[in-house]
Formats: sequence, structure tokens, C-alpha cells
Amino acid sequence: MLSWNDYLQLSVGLVSVVNPIGVIPTFIALSRDRPVAERHHTAWVCAFSVAMVLSVALLAGEPILHFLGIGLPSFRVAGGLLMLMMGISMLYANNDPIRHTPEERAESYEKDSIAVVPLAIPLLSGPGAISTVIVYGQGGHSLAHYLLVGSVIVSVSVLVLAALLAAPKIADVMGRTGMNVVTRLMGLLLTSIAVEFIAKGLGELFPVLVKVFP
Repeated sequence: MLSWNDYLQLSVGLVSVVNPIGVIPTFIALSRDRPVAERHHTAWVCAFSVAMVLSVALLAGEPILHFLGIGLPSFRVAGGLLMLMMGISMLYANNDPIRHTPEERAESYEKDSIAVVPLAIPLLSGPGAISTVIVYGQGGHSLAHYLLVGSVIVSVSVLVLAALLAAPKIADVMGRTGMNVVTRLMGLLLTSIAVEFIAKGLGELFPVLVKVFP
């Protein structure tokens, strides 16, 4: 199992990369002309989808990596680089093209249901979140470990649900500036965790680096 520090880092990292506050403007824009009941239904389906996607990543991530012959250190570096790019984009409070391209955003306005695509995938449980879960999921193989990581996934999904249900109120209280501030803070945390990912992965790939730079 991982240490309690690692599980805390997973919680902070997953909340940062999912960033439920950051998706509120997109959710409001895509659901502006829909009834309140439909918006609430969308929020529930989206949160459930996020939990399912990340749970599948937790359970199937390691077998998939083994099948493809990809080692954890290599995946840790790749995931860290992806998270680093997302974190830097969040620091500038930009719409992240890694999550959602302008073409995909334009197409979203024409969809009848936006809960799964694009909200759950790729905006919330996108490549960064999936990479984070896979890396931490391989930190142990006991039932307690999977239950702890699963509880973090459920907690993040509950935060997503709460943010989407209260999206109009949060937007009114915080405003665009307030949400950008939160996004930048999340980006700073995510960037720091990404650097840790990359450093640890490089240390495992090139042990000589650990000897030269202890």
C-alpha cells in the first residue's frame, strides 16, 4: 500500500486535475436553455460517469499497461508531462485544448445529452485524471488499497455533482474572476504534483540520476 501522504496527494491531485469549479462555465453555457430538472439529471449522470470512468481506469489500467508492454516509470513520466501541460494551461486560466478542442466545444451545443460527452469525457475524467488514477492505482494490490483509491474517486465524483447542481449559484457568488483564481490555484497544485511524477519516473528509468542528484 501507499503511505497516507500518497493518498492525500492523490486526493489533492485528482481534485486539481478534474477541477469541478473550472467546468462550471462550460456546463452553464451548454445547458442554458434546458429545464432545471434536465440540468439536475445531467449533473447526476455526469458525476456517475466520472466515477465509472475513473473506476475502470483503476481496475483495468495495470493490465492494459502490461498488455502493451509499458512500464510504470515510462507511464509516470508521460502522465506527468500531460499533467504539467494541463497545469500550466490552468495557471493562465485558459480553456485547455488537451481536454476539449474548439471544434468539439462547438459540436457540443448541438448534442441532446451533454452529461457523458463532453462533460464527463473529456472535460472532467480526461487523460490527466485517468493517468493519475492509473499511476496511484499501481501503488498497491491489496483490497484496502483499492478501497482507499476508490473512496477518493467517489469523493471527487460527489464534488463534481455538488458543483454542477449548484453551478448557477457558484457562478453568481464567485464570478468569472473568482473561478479563474480557483483554477489557477488548482493549476499550481497540479503542476507541482506533475513535477513529482516526472522526477520519480526519471529516477526509476535512470537510477544513475538518483546517485548524481540525490
